[in-house]
Amino acid sequence: MIKGHIHSLETFGTVDGPGIRFVLFMQGCLLKCQYCHNPDTWNLEGGKDMTLEEVLAEIEPYINYYRTSGGGLTVSGGEATLQAHFVAELFRAVKERWNLHTTLDTNGYNDGDKIKDLLDVTDLVLLDLKHINNEKHIKLTGKPNDRMLAMAHWLSDHNRPMWIRHVLVPGINTDEEDLLGLGRFIGGLNAVEKFEILPYHQMGIYKWEALKWTYPLEGVPSPTPEEVTRAYRLIEQGMKEVAADKTVAGLTS
Repeated sequence: MIKGHIHSLETFGTVDGPGIRFVLFMQGCLLKCQYCHNPDTWNLEGGKDMTLEEVLAEIEPYINYYRTSGGGLTVSGGEATLQAHFVAELFRAVKERWNLHTTLDTNGYNDGDKIKDLLDVTDLVLLDLKHINNEKHIKLTGKPNDRMLAMAHWLSDHNRPMWIRHVLVPGINTDEEDLLGLGRFIGGLNAVEKFEILPYHQMGIYKWEALKWTYPLEGVPSPTPEEVTRAYRLIEQGMKEVAADKTVAGLTS
């Protein structure tokens, strides 16, 4: 019997995809993001084992809310693709039983071809791009960003709908050239339905303290509204540059 390692669940999610959503947080992550507000999800051996039927039983009482709001099921983490087989079976089950919309929230640290079975039953991917600069990405997360960018290209090449999200951290990923570069990268992709900046917050510090870990971003403030507006402007500028280049290329070809 297939089981998933589950960290927690939320029955009334409103920020992880369209409509009202059931959000399932999977246990385990290979990234160690300095701003992570759920570091207790990192341990691959942690969490609670749940069968597919147990998860479905948690979803069923709220089906009408999800349907009438245009919502559905989002699987997040941790990193959901580390348990791709379980998540694929879950997505397949909610589609067969209730025709629910499925969303995968991922950092992209996987290979599109390896998790194609999961992506084939995924209606929307929330792709978190942490940093466009590889060296800074390694410092921020402990891993290079090549897999994340490759995943974005895979989704683009296969025309899979995605929302790209970017946590904005003052002094970490706010350099002008980095934001322009991120915009240029996004501008070169297909099927990006939405881009969203998530302002960094300190709400997860207590979890680091509970684990008796030193919080790496101690003293780093949340971005001001002006800093968020500037980031959107620069990223959109980068996206427009690519769009303009495409137009010129089309006119001259």
